[in-house]
Amino acid sequence: MPDHLPAFTVKIAETAADLQAAQALRYQVFVQELGGSGDLVDHQQGLERDGFDPFVDHMLVWDNTNGTLAGVYRLLREDQAMRAGQFYCETEYDLTELRASGRKLLELGRSCLHPAYRGGTAMFHLWSGLAAYVEQHHIEVLFGVASFHGTDPSVLANPLSMLRQNHLAPTNLRVRARTYQPMDLVSPDDLNRRQAMIETPALIKAYLRLGGCVGDGAFIDYKFNTTDVFLILDIEKISSRQRRLYSNGRGRG
Repeated sequence: MPDHLPAFTVKIAETAADLQAAQALRYQVFVQELGGSGDLVDHQQGLERDGFDPFVDHMLVWDNTNGTLAGVYRLLREDQAMRAGQFYCETEYDLTELRASGRKLLELGRSCLHPAYRGGTAMFHLWSGLAAYVEQHHIEVLFGVASFHGTDPSVLANPLSMLRQNHLAPTNLRVRARTYQPMDLVSPDDLNRRQAMIETPALIKAYLRLGGCVGDGAFIDYKFNTTDVFLILDIEKISSRQRRLYSNGRGRG
């Protein structure tokens, strides 16, 4: 975290330069740090790209004090997904239940923070920007995949089992992994809940605190070197206290 106190601006990408900055940060995090890959990754320019980028909204949080791009969120509404041909995560999960819900959907993806801003306030600014976006577009359900590093589910047995046993989505919103990796790998009696929470990424824990839940089954993404779980957040289920946290104090309660 920088020694100074940053002043942040949150905005939707408007220019080619904005998009390239987002793709450069994604490259740093998903390719260089986590070992991911992809058909459109540009190693020469250091850009992590894919075919959905032209259809989505890229939410950026900038540190005004030094011009650093501190964080990125990629947002895909249902109308944008129709133009793209599908939601990004439909290659991993069957979204029939969600699509049949009649709710207004928003897929979240490619969330990442610059290493210098992890553990600070940049993520709260992204959450606040997301809250404003949700209100503007009358979104009712947020969803997306969140990732554990690595592709060996046995190493992740505690956190995967904790998510499946304690946070499984209701049947009317429960999606299922297309290439099904069971998550219930440890019995409730043998589950080390403390270790499970330690091993769960901060972003997943943030969704859980807001009342988020998970789909049925994990998906092993060998291309990105991750084990993915499907997260669902029903806006109606967020309490007044949680809503204030989610919106960084600006939400309605």
